Amino acid sequence: MTLHQVAQFAEDLDRATEFYVEHLGATFIAQFTPPGLAFFQLGNVRLLLERGTHRSMLYFAVDDVEAVVARMRERGVEIITEPHVIFTDTDTDTDGIFGAPGTEERMAFVRDSEGNDVGLVSVHPSTSAA
Repeated sequence: MTLHQVAQFAEDLDRATEFYVEHLGATFIAQFTPPGLAFFQLGNVRLLLERGTHRSMLYFAVDDVEAVVARMRERGVEIITEPHVIFTDTDTDTDGIFGAPGTEERMAFVRDSEGNDVGLVSVHPSTSAA
């Protein structure tokens, strides 16, 4: 089984489309008005923005969370939580829990144009001693 599509609330499809393309690099597929749907390709998963759906918590993998947050801040995006280490994979006897041993997952949260909280995640070599 694989994840095919996720839906996220959007009050204004044009504004939301601009946010997801400009700030998160989502590939725009199509917009249908009516009924008010915008579709994007995110790797192997499709994102649907729609006025009539519930809010979801989306997490986007980025290469460098600190750089992405700095760029978003310069562009006026609301930063909810600054980048910080959320987990360090230090177990060298296994393959790690969430990644390779000796790596850490850094996360930050921003608010999109529609008031949804969005997580940004990147994985880096650990800066802490194992």
